[in-house]
Amino acid sequence: MFKRWLQHKEVMATALNAQAAEKAAQYAAQTERLEARVRVLERIATDGGNDLSREIEQLRTPAAPPALN
Repeated sequence: MFKRWLQHKEVMATALNAQAAEKAAQYAAQTERLEARVRVLERIATDGGNDLSREIEQLRTPAAPPALN
């Protein structure tokens, strides 16, 4: 009985690890997208106005991010 319970716990731990790894990958991707947007905003803020309206319009229509679980 104890061996069966221990096997169940191992299976559950493996499933939780896989789920945590997936969430970490999603958060990393989201962080990368946010960092890219901040870099663009920093460039716009320090650029002196060159192509400012084009850059702002590009930021208004971003690609839809995937949903986080």
